[in-house]
Formats: sequence, structure tokens, C-alpha cells
Amino acid sequence: MTTPLPLTWLYVPGDRPDVVIKALHAGADAVIVDLEDAVAPDRKEYARSATADLLRDPAPLPVPVHVRVNALDGPLGDADLRAIAPLPGVAGLRLPKVASRADVIHVAERAAPADGGSPTLHALVESALGLEHAFAIATAHPALRGLSLGEADLRADLGVREDAGLDWARSRVVVAARAAGLAPPSQSVHPDIRDLEGLAASCARGRALGFLGRAAIHPRQLPVIERAYLPTPEEIEQAEEVTKAAATDAGALALPDGRFVDRAVVEGAQRVLALAQRPR
Repeated sequence: MTTPLPLTWLYVPGDRPDVVIKALHAGADAVIVDLEDAVAPDRKEYARSATADLLRDPAPLPVPVHVRVNALDGPLGDADLRAIAPLPGVAGLRLPKVASRADVIHVAERAAPADGGSPTLHALVESALGLEHAFAIATAHPALRGLSLGEADLRADLGVREDAGLDWARSRVVVAARAAGLAPPSQSVHPDIRDLEGLAASCARGRALGFLGRAAIHPRQLPVIERAYLPTPEEIEQAEEVTKAAATDAGALALPDGRFVDRAVVEGAQRVLALAQRPR
């Protein structure tokens, strides 16, 4: 059984190290320390320094920590990469406003340690241009392990007012990630931390579109996201039926109800069971 992918990612501002420490124990599968949108211009240097202090210690952290750096085309982004990329506590780098494969290659080469290799990268598509280049971005470099949308900026760029107006863009990144062999994208944040019913409905819609998990901006959103993305008892039962049948037939196989399933269906069932067995 494969290791379940993260379902919950908790954003926290890098200039609030006390909040970052609390976030590590808030129940998210991973924490994203934000040096970009969540930090005021006059706090950028402090946020970078405080984050570096946290991630300099080689001792394992309670959950993986990713860092969203500043814009790749400016001095803040370069300074973030120099300070953060080499640190042992960094599980990955989140790259904002990626518009082309060249953006990814630039960071991969810029952030690569002297002994070879490169930190894990995750590209955020936040513009019409980036959306058009989604597959090229997803296949730009082996260090890129994730692709997702930054919906607030994309909404502004496209002039989209209704939430459903982003569904094509959402499907685009899901397809691009899958075609590139990446994990399913996680959903963008739900900005209203009080609207838990709206969050649940939005998660259900995202799951139907092919997303897996979601980023959050407050710990109270985490249980809602996890419930929405964990398989139901009916889904688990169906997945067990498929994998049981697959264990006795290596080719195309028929289930007791007459349905035929192939390898792709079996792999999907295995993912469902992996999610079902994740620690609670």
C-alpha cells in the first residue's frame, strides 16, 4: 500500500514565529510558512530571518514544512531562495505566480545545493499565462513535485466573479498534473474562516473535479477538509471489492455485479484504501 498523500496544508505567516510553532501542532499534514502575501512589505526581512532560524535545526519537525517564497522575478524571491533553500528543515518550496517552465528551471538551478540534487518544488499557477503553460510547468524539472492554483490572483486576472467561472481552470491543472505524473493538486484556500458549510460544499466540488486535499488558513478549517476528502464507507467497500478481485486476476476482471474494471480502476481503489488507512 502506498503512503497516503497529504490532505491538509496549513498556511501561516512567516513573521509570526509563535504562530508557526503552534501551527506545527494544529493537526495539519503539512505547514506552509508564507513569506509572500501574508507578510507586509516592512516585515519581509524579519519573516525570512525568523523562518530560517526555525528551519536551520536538523532535528525533525512534527510535520513537513514548506515555504512560500516571494515573487521569482524580484530581489525578495532571490533573497528567500538563498536563505531558505539550503536549510535542513525545508521539505519544499512553494513558488508563487509561476508563468512558464523557465520560472521552474530558474529556481531549481538557483536552489540546488552544491552537492547536487534540488529541493522539492511546488508551482502555484495564478495567471492566465501560467494556466496556458500548465503542462509545460508541470514537466519543467524533476524537482517539481506539485502543481496547484492560486485562485485569488487568478480570479482577478481573469475577471471572474462567480466561483463556477474557475472550474475550467481547476480542471486544467488537474489534467496537467496527472499528465505529468504528479500527485493530484490540492485546492486553493477558502478565504472565509467562519464559513465552514461553504468550505465543505467547496471541498465536495473540488473532490468531484479531481483535487485531493486543500490548503487552509486557520486550524478550524482542517477537520472540514479532512472529512470532505476521506473516503466514505461505501467507497471503501467498493475499493475493497475491486482490490480483492484484482488479487485473483491480473488482466481485465469482472466484479460480482457485472462491472468490468481495468488497471486504472484498481490503482484508484488502492488510493482510496490508502487514504482510509491514514492515521486519525
